[in-house]
Amino acid sequence: MTKTATGRPEPKPYILGIHAYVPGKSSGKDGKPLVKLSANENPLGSSIAAMEQLEAPRGFSTGAAAYPDPDSKELRAALAKLHQLDEARIVCGTGSDELLNLAVQAFAGAGDEVVFSRHSFAVYDIAARRCAATPVEVDDRDFTADVDALLASVTERTRVVFLANPNNPTGTWIAPEEVERLHAGLPKDVLLVIDEAYGEYLAPEFQVIGFDLADAHDNVLVTRTFSKIYGLAAERIGWATGAPHIIDALNRIRGPFNVTTSGQKAALASVDDQDFVRMSREHNTAERARFVEAITALGNHGICAVPSEANFVLVRFEGEVQAETALNALGEAGYAVRHLPSQGLPDCLRITIGKSEDMDAVAACLRALCDDLGGGRA
Repeated sequence: MTKTATGRPEPKPYILGIHAYVPGKSSGKDGKPLVKLSANENPLGSSIAAMEQLEAPRGFSTGAAAYPDPDSKELRAALAKLHQLDEARIVCGTGSDELLNLAVQAFAGAGDEVVFSRHSFAVYDIAARRCAATPVEVDDRDFTADVDALLASVTERTRVVFLANPNNPTGTWIAPEEVERLHAGLPKDVLLVIDEAYGEYLAPEFQVIGFDLADAHDNVLVTRTFSKIYGLAAERIGWATGAPHIIDALNRIRGPFNVTTSGQKAALASVDDQDFVRMSREHNTAERARFVEAITALGNHGICAVPSEANFVLVRFEGEVQAETALNALGEAGYAVRHLPSQGLPDCLRITIGKSEDMDAVAACLRALCDDLGGGRA
């Protein structure tokens, strides 16, 4: 038996190389609660129908004492009907995070490579490292995935390529023809994982390319979540669709009862309430446009917004107002936003689109900061 140098159980070296995921803050340094515009949650909350399911009384025999449906059958059937998919090619998870991790675990390991764009979701790096695969971060272009650079980074060791579309934390998006070009350029034995956590915020005509690719090919997995537009982040419900052998692999290694009974019921009610989804998308589109217009007006102060198709905006600070200064000012004003130095974006804040009054207050705070530091220059 091999002994460790310390005489105690020690994690594998590749585990110690992981930087734990840091969630968005909801309070200030003094512990004061802040309006949370740091986690891309739905400011409209959840569908009333979903909340009714979460709040419904349960009898002992069908409540917390009983395990949930291990296969999320009703939810999978509802998702299949909504998106015109084969329910046998759908798997549900504890948020889409579980499925992103499982995709790498199932298809990559020590000596393999996992490719993704710089300035994309932090979980991709974690997913690679936790199974001893090598994360390969590829330069983006104007905060957007660069298809040519991604393809050029693929080697004989590449097993998984991640594409977040729209991307987190930049909010950028590549068009369907670019997604198709990326897929067409990959070897057939490389798995393309299209992370569409924010897919429902796109116009409906742009929401199907991932599903079409997953239906037509053996090396595409598309992930979605109920945490964003559906407003069910607390319940941790995600799902994915892909070829039968991909779904089979994920089913073999996922948690056996990985989606709670309450989560399944709330998600099922949410799927049936597409009016809430449309209302949330319309609210986001309108408020995002207003907020971007307000940020654009501060351009003379070196502040600008990266074009976004998600429910947040990445705001850049390249003038007299620094991102950390703005972060602290917004905290004093009662708002939590996301500073991103750990993701190579020290001059940026990711700001979730919230309620109208909150976005007005955030924009006013930044204007006041510019006036104070810039001498009132227009």
